[in-house]
Amino acid sequence: MAKAKRLVVLVSGSGTNLQALLDAVADAGTEGYGAEIVAVGADREGIEGLARAERAGLPTFVCKVKDYDTREEWDAALAGATAAYEPDLVVSAGFMKIVGKEFLARFGGRFVNTHPALLPSFPGAHGVRDALAYGARVTGCTVHFVDDGVDTGPIIAQGVVEVRDEDDESALHERIKEVERRLLVDVVGRLARNGYRIEGRKVVIQ
Repeated sequence: MAKAKRLVVLVSGSGTNLQALLDAVADAGTEGYGAEIVAVGADREGIEGLARAERAGLPTFVCKVKDYDTREEWDAALAGATAAYEPDLVVSAGFMKIVGKEFLARFGGRFVNTHPALLPSFPGAHGVRDALAYGARVTGCTVHFVDDGVDTGPIIAQGVVEVRDEDDESALHERIKEVERRLLVDVVGRLARNGYRIEGRKVVIQ
């Protein structure tokens, strides 16, 4: 049996994606899922995401941007704190900060993120609002590897969500989040169990 991959999960808020991953590992077992969460990091204190980690008995760490003189120092600290747990994959589960060169130098090609739109359409912080404003009839979510652009890294998987006439931003976002949680759990498990390679823009899961 292949050794379970080590995951560090980064959060900024309520941690619902983290909970979905915790539940998946608990349901399938570490060997069945192929991965175990070894630590949870955050960019702020007092959030539900950290409370979920603590309830699960996981170590946590916090790197706040304001505690560092420069963004580069914060990025290096985050990279160091993450590296201490020797992760095979790092998962952004609603982590709302853009990482920098040091972090990507260590974890490029291993840092998984989700985005609430079908990339390359509607990148950036307002993917749901932008899709609605544009009049898109379908949108969805993307699981991708992070690179040094904004939502430009190689796409691993996508899930489609229909836009309904009565949708406002919050209603649409809630439906996207449901698909996003399932997709993230599926993708992380497959990456961990099967291995993968990145060929240019294409991610090939073995």
